[in-house]
Amino acid sequence: MIRRLTENDHGHCFQLLKEKPAENLFILGDIEAYGYEQEFQKLWGDFSDNGELIAILLKYQENYIPYAKGDYNAKGFAEIMLSDPAFSMLSGLKDVTEKLEPYLSHRLKRKRETYYAKCTKMIPATTDVDTSLVEQAVPGDAEELVQLLNSIPEFNDTIITVERKRRGLEDGVSRSFFIKEDGKMVSTASTAAENSLSAMVVGVATLDAYKKKGYATQCMVKLCDQLLEEEKELCLFYDNPSAGVIYKRIGFEDIGFWMMYSFKKN
Repeated sequence: MIRRLTENDHGHCFQLLKEKPAENLFILGDIEAYGYEQEFQKLWGDFSDNGELIAILLKYQENYIPYAKGDYNAKGFAEIMLSDPAFSMLSGLKDVTEKLEPYLSHRLKRKRETYYAKCTKMIPATTDVDTSLVEQAVPGDAEELVQLLNSIPEFNDTIITVERKRRGLEDGVSRSFFIKEDGKMVSTASTAAENSLSAMVVGVATLDAYKKKGYATQCMVKLCDQLLEEEKELCLFYDNPSAGVIYKRIGFEDIGFWMMYSFKKN
């Protein structure tokens, strides 16, 4: 049975999601930030015959994210999405979203698959990494951080504004670390979508002229060490196996694939 979730369901909802906090980073973060009763955010639950919550569907504006431990009423979730005039995006773990594809394929425009990895502890070798050059950013560093990221080609398609970066640092949903050389920021690593249980690693970058000095690794080690001390799981996306090498040296392990779909509107 599928029905809307309310604040009264929070205990059961949180219990299901916290079993895999890295995998459910976005759903957890949106619930903590906006709850169950916003016009732009809604949640539905699929319940088994004995009343157990087995799957969750989050709507945040035009994007939907499902989560389930196993089989669930994919057709019912798809019908909810298709009945929403705003529906144009779907994202989530591949083993969950692929059950929805047969019911949504007629509206599909594009889909993208990325590797999804998480870290719950760093490997022992990271204790030998010198992080003495790494500084933690404050809101006043936002402009220089954005300038660094915008100067790196792989971030050309990413919308990064000074205002958004500053607000994230102020609100505590993001943190950034950086290294300076020759009087300027040359390497950085950040988090996004932080919640009480997990955080997404983003914006790992180094200027070309300063690569192969271990700077990105140093920023990552400092960031991961701080977050893991707070008992938060870390997760990240990456596009190809070679890009994941730096992360696996720190302690990240692949946990599946994250899918992102765009759909034609009615």
